[in-house]
Amino acid sequence: MISAWVSVIVMLVAFVNGARNEDVMQPCAKVQTSSSVVPLGSPVTATCVIRDSCPLVIGQAVQIEWRLGNRFLPSSPVANESATVSEVVIPSFNHTRAFLTCCVQASPAQVAAGVEIRAGYPPEAPQNLSCQTNLTTPNTLTCSWDPGQQETHLLTKYTLHTQIWDANESHAYELQPGVHRYTIPRSGFVLFSEMEIYVKAANELGEATSVPLILEPVSAAKFDPPTILKVQAVPKKYGCLKLSWGLSQHQAWMHSFQLNLEVRLKTVDSSQWTEQVIPVSNIRPTRPVDQCRLLHGTQYLTQIRVRYQQSPWSEWSSSQSGLTLESAPTGRLDWWMKVSGEHMHKQLNIDLFWKPSKQFRANSQNVSYIVSVQKLPGETGKVCTTMGNYCTFQLPRRAKKVYLSAVNAAGKSTPTEVRIFLPTARTVISDVSVIPRDDRSLLVQWRSLVSSSPTDYVVEWRPLLNTDLSLTQFEITNRNQTSLVITGSFEPYKPYGISVYPRFKDGIGLPQTVNAYSRQKAPSVVPKIQIKKTWQSHIELTWDEIPLDQRNGIIQSYKVFYWNEKGPINVVNADPEERRVVLKDLNTVSVYKAFMMVNTFGGSLNGSTIHFDIEPLDGVSVVMIVTASGVGLSVLIIFIVMTCLSNQRRLKGRFWPVVPDPANSSIKRWTSESTQDTYLASDSEEPNPIYLSHLSFLDLPVKLSKEDNDPWLSSAEDTSDLGESICGSPFIPGYSGSNSDSVPYATVIFSGPCNSPTAKASHVYLRSESTQPLLETEESFTPKCYQNMATSGMQKEQCFFGPCHDSVTEEGPDPEVLWNDFPFLRALAMNDSEKD
Repeated sequence: MISAWVSVIVMLVAFVNGARNEDVMQPCAKVQTSSSVVPLGSPVTATCVIRDSCPLVIGQAVQIEWRLGNRFLPSSPVANESATVSEVVIPSFNHTRAFLTCCVQASPAQVAAGVEIRAGYPPEAPQNLSCQTNLTTPNTLTCSWDPGQQETHLLTKYTLHTQIWDANESHAYELQPGVHRYTIPRSGFVLFSEMEIYVKAANELGEATSVPLILEPVSAAKFDPPTILKVQAVPKKYGCLKLSWGLSQHQAWMHSFQLNLEVRLKTVDSSQWTEQVIPVSNIRPTRPVDQCRLLHGTQYLTQIRVRYQQSPWSEWSSSQSGLTLESAPTGRLDWWMKVSGEHMHKQLNIDLFWKPSKQFRANSQNVSYIVSVQKLPGETGKVCTTMGNYCTFQLPRRAKKVYLSAVNAAGKSTPTEVRIFLPTARTVISDVSVIPRDDRSLLVQWRSLVSSSPTDYVVEWRPLLNTDLSLTQFEITNRNQTSLVITGSFEPYKPYGISVYPRFKDGIGLPQTVNAYSRQKAPSVVPKIQIKKTWQSHIELTWDEIPLDQRNGIIQSYKVFYWNEKGPINVVNADPEERRVVLKDLNTVSVYKAFMMVNTFGGSLNGSTIHFDIEPLDGVSVVMIVTASGVGLSVLIIFIVMTCLSNQRRLKGRFWPVVPDPANSSIKRWTSESTQDTYLASDSEEPNPIYLSHLSFLDLPVKLSKEDNDPWLSSAEDTSDLGESICGSPFIPGYSGSNSDSVPYATVIFSGPCNSPTAKASHVYLRSESTQPLLETEESFTPKCYQNMATSGMQKEQCFFGPCHDSVTEEGPDPEVLWNDFPFLRALAMNDSEKD
């Protein structure tokens, strides 16, 4: 459009600058070129001739200049011509369209004449000409082609030419510019007659013709998808199906023609069709097709497509299913058994899982499985019958193996022997890891101890959100393998438990189990932060565990962000197992905000924000706490001091028992209360006759012999408990035993019961074994012998309180002095005299 307007303007200017002669307007100049359309990049030569009557040059010197668009071009006058003729040469015209103008130099320069020059390329020969016949009503023949890779920059026209050889008839169909497809009507072709078809392209620089296409229209027909009428098993032929088929309604008239057929199949539970199709050549639609070498008792889906000779294949037909004849199952089953049970129990709990091996063929749609303790299963030997892939049962601990068989309506498979492996405490596997590969596969890796020698490994996996045992799957690997790619329908964002078991000849080792996800994302929820306790400038935050079905991945960390209005944001990482965190060094005068972020490998999620503060202690509370602490401390100190002062002698008596001074003792003053602990009077008070000692009485059935006179010689046992009273003290009313807090003062031995009349035999007195001195002035060495004052007529003194020497006989002191020194013995003597 712009070039057209420029051309109009150039012509108007030329006419305006022209001269009027007899009312006819003539141009002032004329530009001549070799061609107005030239190949792109070729040289262009142009000549400008100015008329003598042009008013722009009358009476003036003529100077001519050239312009290509807005660009000035150098020119030269033509030899042997006047100054009104000029020529310009453009060595390479690189514009697809441009205006070349001739101007007369003036003030300003005036356009005298101009011309538009266009450039481009000649057309290429059309490529890839193809035609396809449509056999639906109405029948048509559609042809298409490629114009070529090069743009011509010029208007190019295409014409489709056809010639029917048998009818000697030709047609030419002109197309709109830019259209490279044309549909020939039914009147332009004959279905079963060969014809020649070609395309011609033309523009201002030339023309080109495509390679002719010779075809029979019916051979170029693409049929509609055929129809499978019925699929059924072939009688008495295992693994064969018979397909009855036909053409669509529009091509039904071709039922007598021989066509080419292709068949593809797949089992009902498979997602992929067979890679190689089954060709069937030269078959009429009225004839069924047999397909054999299929699995027995298996349901198949079938599809077919059709063509005539070398015509394009039709689309695949809709699927139809068929079932082959059943036969007995063949092959073995892969199995995996888990055994549990206490050693004390006589029964084993067994979970047995199985799956078809690569060689197994069920040969039926309805297969059940029998687990028995006999190789030939009978009614008495069955422990389990199921149509699933697992069985749970109990067996005696002595059982060593069971047999697994597959059964259908046609028969039973050969039993698979299943050995019972008991669990052992061997730890062989470590560092189990799972790496997702895609949504349908996971890479499981593990490490095994070098010293271990398992026969193989079992990799087991199951969904953790579903406890159905039928969803448990397993794979068995050889002993040298430490990785395995497991495949299945893994749901994204759902947890799976994956365990690796080592299996030995004599048992199954301890497994290693990890949780895994095929794909992870951020958790669905964030637990609510709870304030457990606060103290000083610390606060402890806790939270509940995220439910397993809302984690969407493996929790990597909990992060708690907290800040106050003036401070920066602080971050604390928490252990995923503990689910607690302690925030320290908080400002007691600020209000804090906090929220939690939970991270998995697939993303993170932030929880809601909470507000908390730590209540500061006011002045009154501080004073009260300090005052209460001071008062409490003072009371404690006073109590300790008073206790120490009041219990000084009691404590001393506890650790160093004090034997009372016999000189200050009086048996006459004994009372029932004297058995209780009483502290000793201070030095300033009168001596208080208290008694921390007591007398014990032992009855001897016979008179002591010379050897038996000394109990220390007759018994090697400890005699410190001789102070233990047997008959009770006759001086203490109600006394029935020794005082545990007292120290034995002496022991009196009778030859008869203590309650019997006074015997004429002398009494024996034994001194206590206490390491404490009886008197403060008593020396710690062994005391001398003392005479038994209650005995008369003795020729020599008896030694009971210390060693005696036969060679030295000491005269006893005055009896009154001895009684005063031993008031306990004096009391005993008084008691004897009263009885007398």
